[in-house]
Amino acid sequence: MLVERGLQVMNLETVGDAYAIASNYLRKSGAIPDTFATDERLLEIIVTLFQRGEFNRIRLANKAIAKFEAGKFKTIEIQTRVPA
Repeated sequence: MLVERGLQVMNLETVGDAYAIASNYLRKSGAIPDTFATDERLLEIIVTLFQRGEFNRIRLANKAIAKFEAGKFKTIEIQTRVPA
């Protein structure tokens, strides 16, 4: 199914498949909670990658996982710093 967003057309099936693959991996690895709720940050990463021209669902999922995990580690690192 194609949905028009502004001037761009988005293939929801590709984005949905990529989200399913990435969220399944991240849930099994414990990076996101095992709930039915959509992780907005992960979805935003996938949509951004799609809008930048990545249309392969496997590549989209892999890049999204890498960006999600990289962002999570930065957050943890900042939170664990002890003020001097």
